[in-house]
Amino acid sequence: MKTRHLLLTVPALFAAFSVYASGTHAGGHDAQSIGVPGVAANVSRTINVEMTDDMRFSAAKIDAKQGETIRFIAKNNGKVKHEMVLGSEKELKEHYELMKKNPEMEHADANMVSVAPGQSGEIIWQFTKAGRVDFACLQPGHYDAGMKGLVNVAGKKTKSTAHSAGDHTH
Repeated sequence: MKTRHLLLTVPALFAAFSVYASGTHAGGHDAQSIGVPGVAANVSRTINVEMTDDMRFSAAKIDAKQGETIRFIAKNNGKVKHEMVLGSEKELKEHYELMKKNPEMEHADANMVSVAPGQSGEIIWQFTKAGRVDFACLQPGHYDAGMKGLVNVAGKKTKSTAHSAGDHTH
């Protein structure tokens, strides 16, 4: 009986540890859908994002270019813990549900930073795909209160779209 229980338990433990080690929080975060962790040497600009207890980000709408690497300095001007998490809206909602059940969950993924009151943290992120990248504070109650933002990533111009109608010769 003990052997059978062990045979069923060991594979489950390996599966649980592999999920934990990959940083998915069992929620299946796919950070590559929004970009990749950036390299400090490739940062093209720094954007300061202030977080306040009125549940808002000071820079709630940010424009970026596909391929650009941005350093986000997240400063907590409030009296409670805040965080900045980059992701798709679906991923953020799923992670928020986990945070409500586990409010003391700590984050170590490159697309997120938790910041104590009066402190700052940073995210260096390369936006590899054009489109919408959301960000939010996933501390319980904060997301529901509207602590959300958006990075609009403009696509790269291709040669065919970079030419105007007057550039052609016949």
